[in-house]
Formats: sequence, C-alpha cells, structure tokens
Amino acid sequence: MVVIGIAMLQGARHAHIDAIQRAAKELAMEIEVVELRTAEDLQQQTIDALLLPGGESTVMRLRGNDQTSRLLPALFAWMRENDSRPVLATCAGAILLADPQDGGEPLVDADIDRNAYGGQADSFESELDCGFPGIFIRAPRFGDVRDEVECTLSGEIVGVRRGNRIALTFHPELGNDSRYHRMLLEACA
Repeated sequence: MVVIGIAMLQGARHAHIDAIQRAAKELAMEIEVVELRTAEDLQQQTIDALLLPGGESTVMRLRGNDQTSRLLPALFAWMRENDSRPVLATCAGAILLADPQDGGEPLVDADIDRNAYGGQADSFESELDCGFPGIFIRAPRFGDVRDEVECTLSGEIVGVRRGNRIALTFHPELGNDSRYHRMLLEACA
C-alpha cells in the first residue's frame, strides 16, 4: 500500500484526491490518501509521497506557518530529509518549492514569478509541448531554471523536475489525463 499525503492548506485539494485515485486505479495500485492539515498529522503518518496543491501562495504560507498548523515547516523538513521522496507540486505549490521563504535552500532550483500570466480572467487551457493539456489559472511563470525541464508551452518552461520532485505551473488535477499523478505513484514503486 502506497500512502500519499496531501497538504490541505487551500486549492483544488479534492480534485487532486480524485486524480490520484484515478491514477492508482489505472496502475492497479492500492493507495491510501492522508489529509495533512498540521505538523502533527505528518508526524503521525508515514507517507510515501506528497501532493502540494495550488491555491494562493500567500494564504498557504499564512495557514501553513500558523502556530496551530506548522505544516509547511514540517513538509519542507520532510522533503529535505530525503531528496528522493516523490512530490508533485502544482501552481502555488510550485511557488512554495521554488521559493520556500523559510531560510532553507529551494526545493527545486528555479526562479518563479507569482501570477505572471495575469489574473483570474486571463486563465486559459492549452496543449503543452509534452502532449499534456495544461490548465493555467492565475499561473506563476518560471524564470531561470537550473533543474531539469519537465514540460514546456511553446518553448516556455511550465514544469521543472529535481529527481522525484515535480513542480508544475499548471493544474493537471483539473483535466482527465492522470499522467503526472501516475508519475508520482510510479516514483513510489
């Protein structure tokens, strides 16, 4: 059984849960999804992989660093303890990996700008160069990328990979293609 932790700070958390369950079914893999709201939730579980959904990165930082939660410092420590741990971070989750603002090293080595594609009204869907349907909602934009490029949109980097960590500026959980969620599960095998 593979245990997937999902940061329940904000964003399309339930869409990620549906997507990871769909991916597990496609792979005929048994999984358990654990909802993480506090550092204590993480300490009480042994997770094999982490989903860090999108949302609003400022709100996620406030909730995740609040004294009652302390989830973000616990997640950052969990990732830094073992670089091979699988992580899928989308949109604001990618911002948190590239710019954790906790005094530690970035968890993916790429510059990132919040809301760089524009506001909510500027959201769009487009086929990515890797053949994946990308859904961009108030999406951040990668600048200089020093890690491996995972995916591009018309040559512009929209996905970064560092080992088993994948940071995407789009929302794979909102489409029907579960490729990135399958990749997370396959990294656990």
